[in-house]
Amino acid sequence: MNVSPRLRRISPSLTLEITSRAKALQKAGVDIINFAAGEPDFETPEHIKAAARSAIDRGKTHYTPAKGMPELIEAVREKFKRDNGLEYSAGQIIISCGAKHSLYNAFQAICREGDEVIIPSPYWVTYPEQVRLSGAEPVFLETAEEVGFRIDRERLKSLITPHTRALIISSPCNPTGCGYPREDLEYIADLALKEDFILISDEIYEKLTYDNFQVISIASLSREIQERTIVINGVSKSYAMTGWRIGYLAAPEEVAKAISSFQSHSTSNPATPSQFAALAALQGDQSCVEEMRKTFEERRDLMMDRLSGITGLACQRPVGTFYVFPNISFLNKSSREITAELLNEAKIAVVPGIAFGRDTNIRMSFAASAESLGKGLDRFEEYARRR
Repeated sequence: MNVSPRLRRISPSLTLEITSRAKALQKAGVDIINFAAGEPDFETPEHIKAAARSAIDRGKTHYTPAKGMPELIEAVREKFKRDNGLEYSAGQIIISCGAKHSLYNAFQAICREGDEVIIPSPYWVTYPEQVRLSGAEPVFLETAEEVGFRIDRERLKSLITPHTRALIISSPCNPTGCGYPREDLEYIADLALKEDFILISDEIYEKLTYDNFQVISIASLSREIQERTIVINGVSKSYAMTGWRIGYLAAPEEVAKAISSFQSHSTSNPATPSQFAALAALQGDQSCVEEMRKTFEERRDLMMDRLSGITGLACQRPVGTFYVFPNISFLNKSSREITAELLNEAKIAVVPGIAFGRDTNIRMSFAASAESLGKGLDRFEEYARRR
């Protein structure tokens, strides 16, 4: 049986592959320190779990509208207003099965065969594959490590063609942890209006920021830019709810209406108990988010202190997410080779930078206890010293 050419074009997620291998080794009794994790290591807060249990006990286990429960849509509207200064109607909000699903829906809604979508590199592994699945082509915008992976304005302008349909921005960004200051966002917004392309703003890490970095949603800069921006977010990272699979987006009404119809024929509604859990997350006590953020900031500092002591290694200080993206070019091997050696010899799981478009780097997550981080960094330092 032949597989469709559409699916032959995409590659499996290296991040999930490495994480799966690490977990299999751990299950087999191997002492693996997992720096590959793409999710918080915290438990979902109790009041959120309690809301899901209550929903199940009350029989809230049936279909909701395909685009999500009205009360959750209203909570998302309030969240955008409260946190981002954005006003949306209920018709502009779609609840989906995770932010990844929301992104997929967005590309399916706006992309046409022959379109181009500009993706700053390094990039999250799923962006180019979802663009290809939509029939469009990814165009990579290389960013420089020495300027904190910020977008080069002249390089961005040079990539714009009559086929440019959209630009993806993510602040803070996976894998680098970089964030865009207001002046960068204002330039991008002005360029989008002038050159007539859409912005897809992935804001899933907005709550996990450090050093007082201020996240600004590009859609909030003006009414005109809001009308050409699709904002992607969810509860996975901020509330340690990766497995609950609830994401959401806000878009111009025509686009949101098309996505609602599309979702009604693909997944239908996200899991109903998960929607009640997300409702509790957005409307409940937010101190759990700040506690997790503070812990991640302490771990970030630990990682940076230890990595800065390794001769030859360079690493930009992330202002958000729970990743560092050290440059390991001094080891004179590909990121895949280094990843394999770290797993097999040092018993550390990392993700090769080639998965994110940068073979000179690896991604290391600090979503682990301080004890595990210290132990893993000891092994990494010993590995680097032997080379």
